[in-house]
Amino acid sequence: MAPPFGSLLKAWRAARRYSQLELASETQVSQRHLSFLESGRANPSRDMVLHLAQVLRVPLRERNELLVAAGFAPLYPERALDDTGMAAIRLALETTLRHHEPFPALVVDRQWNVVLHNAAVDRLIGLLGEPARVWKKVDPAGGRNLMRLTLHPKGLQPLVVDWPGTATALLMRLQAEVQANPANTGLQELLADLRALPGVPSAGHTAGAQSSMQVPVLTLKLRQGNATLEFFSMICTFGTALDLTADELRLELLFPSDDITAQFLLARGSSQGLATSPTRGVGAVMARSRHKDSPRRAGDSSFADA
Repeated sequence: MAPPFGSLLKAWRAARRYSQLELASETQVSQRHLSFLESGRANPSRDMVLHLAQVLRVPLRERNELLVAAGFAPLYPERALDDTGMAAIRLALETTLRHHEPFPALVVDRQWNVVLHNAAVDRLIGLLGEPARVWKKVDPAGGRNLMRLTLHPKGLQPLVVDWPGTATALLMRLQAEVQANPANTGLQELLADLRALPGVPSAGHTAGAQSSMQVPVLTLKLRQGNATLEFFSMICTFGTALDLTADELRLELLFPSDDITAQFLLARGSSQGLATSPTRGVGAVMARSRHKDSPRRAGDSSFADA
């Protein structure tokens, strides 16, 4: 049975660390009325539900749940990415993935499941072996989760330089996402599963956290023979999404942090017709990059050669 509106409202207020008085001030709704809404002594209007959800920064999926709990129909639709109404969204994602070659880029959902990716992702996973087999080792059930791939002992874990610090930073990031959306049970389950993996630092472990502060953003360092590949990522989302799928998709773009990594990625992509002429500096490599491959759907069996 779904929880009543008042319980949901109280939970979101607590998640955002508002007192009733503070939320009343932010929403211009009397504290007495908020108290009545939380206790069930008063019923909200549709506009009131949406107003409170906006101030509390409730994600669209959970806004629908608030509306249903208050007796109203859901407002925000959920379309599949291959729906005709999502054609422009999918085109924007696919175009970005292609243009980011020869550097890895992925589209993930709010549980970090991979939805789309470019061929450079397969080439990076190819450091571990044939990509489809690597995914199967990481999750025999067939799931393709970016966080699981990174933290799993049969995934990238053995290649990660400064493993304790990197793993701790990623787990802290997931923990922050869980706290930001307590209704996202899928993310809670993922975090618990990842913490139970062999070699993953315990919840109280903080080693390496301070060293990560010495760079502008957290970098992922991977061993490749005698060299170290170093990446940083940029995450992009759609502005003012009105559809659940569009609201929950994130585009993660990996960039090389140094020339060694950039040249490695460019060389690995040369078989796909990418520019391979000598360059000077990471910026020059990016400027010379060209693309041939189409983005891949997660689960596509036609993987790029490692």
